[in-house]
Amino acid sequence: MPPTEQRPTVSRRKLGIFSVVALIGAGLIVGTGIRAREEQGTKLKQWTDEQAIPSVAVALPNAKQLSATIDLPGRLEAYYRAPIFARVAGYLKSWSADIGARVKAGQVIAEIEAPDLDQQLLQARADLASQQASAKLSEATLNRRKTLVASNFVSAQEIDERTADLSNKNAAVKSGQANVERLEALAGYKKITVPFDGVVTSRDTDVGALINAGGGSGPAMFVVSDITRLRVYVNVPQNYVPAIKIGAKATITLPEYPNRTFPATVEASSQAVDVSSGTTRMQLALDNASGELMPGGYASVKLSLQRDSTPLSIPASALIFNGSGLRVATVTPDDKVLFKPVTIGRDLGKEIELASGLSPDDRVITAPPDGLADGDQVRVVGPGAKGKPTTASEKQDVKG
Repeated sequence: MPPTEQRPTVSRRKLGIFSVVALIGAGLIVGTGIRAREEQGTKLKQWTDEQAIPSVAVALPNAKQLSATIDLPGRLEAYYRAPIFARVAGYLKSWSADIGARVKAGQVIAEIEAPDLDQQLLQARADLASQQASAKLSEATLNRRKTLVASNFVSAQEIDERTADLSNKNAAVKSGQANVERLEALAGYKKITVPFDGVVTSRDTDVGALINAGGGSGPAMFVVSDITRLRVYVNVPQNYVPAIKIGAKATITLPEYPNRTFPATVEASSQAVDVSSGTTRMQLALDNASGELMPGGYASVKLSLQRDSTPLSIPASALIFNGSGLRVATVTPDDKVLFKPVTIGRDLGKEIELASGLSPDDRVITAPPDGLADGDQVRVVGPGAKGKPTTASEKQDVKG
C-alpha cells in the first residue's frame, strides 16, 4: 500500500480518540455542575429550614425576694376620740374651749341652762319632803297603837294595818329619794366636762343654741381627741395578710413631711375580709408625743412582709395572655416549647412575682415571639444556649 493511503486512516483514529475524550470531558463538566447545584440546593433548603426555627432567649425564674415590703395608703386616727353630746335638754349658757384647745380630764368646757330640769328637781324635793312627813306620821301612829295593845283597846288587825301603812310610806320615801338623786345627777350634766386629756378637735355649738338630750338628733357639741398616740388604719389585700404579723414594723410617710419617716407597729387585725374590697383592715400604733401629726390625715404605709418561702419572679415581657389565660412559654431540655399557666402574686413593673405555676429550673422565654405553640422547635441563643441560663435579675443587670 502506498504511504499516501495510510494517512487518512491515522487521522481518522486520532479524530475518534479526541472525540471520545471530548465527550468524557463534557460529561464530567455536566456531572460536576449538576452535583454542585444539588449541593447548593441542599444547603439552601437546610438554611431555609434553620431560619424557620425561631431563636429565643431564656432565663431561669429569679428566686431572690425582690421586695420585702408593700406600700399601701392609710388613714390616721386619734388613739382615743370622744364625741361629746348633751345629757340634758336646754340652751347653751357658755363654753370655754374652742378647737385646738388642750384640755384636761374633768375640765368644764361648757354649761347648759335647763330651767325645766331645775323645776322638776324642785318638785321632786317637795314631793320627797311630803312623803317623809307622811312616813313620820305613820310611824308615830303605829307606836301609839302599840302602847294600847296591852289594855285591849287596839286589835292585832289594826296594828298589822298600821305596820303595812308605815312600810308603804317608807317605800314612797325611798322612791322619792331616788327620783331626787336621779334629777340631781341629770343636773350635774348641765356642766360639760372632758373625759380625758386631749385636744378639742371639733366644736359645733354656740351660746344660746338649743341643746337636745341624747346623741341621735344632731352632731356632737364637742369632739375631744387624745393625739399623743395615733392609730393608723390600712386595708391589706387578702393575699398579703399572712405575711404581715402582729408586731411587725412599718414606716409612715406623710405629704406634709416629704423628707421624714415615722416608725409604727402593727397592733391588731380585723381577722376578716371585706367582701366589697377583698382586703383586711389592720391597725398600727404610731407615737405622736410631739403633736406634729394630725388625726384624719392621709399616710403612705410601708409594711414589712415575713414569708415562709421565697417567691419566684420573671420579666414582665415573658407573660402571655390570650384565650387560654395567663401563661408563660418555657423550653424543654430538647429545645421544644412548653406553655405553663401561672398566677401573679405581685406586679412590680419590670418584674412579676408569681404565686404559682413555675419551678426554679424552668427555662422561661423572656420575650416569646408571636405564633408559638406547644411542641414547636426553637433555637436557644444567648447564655441559655450552652450551660445554665441566667436568672431574670442577672439578665436585666447585663442589659443595664
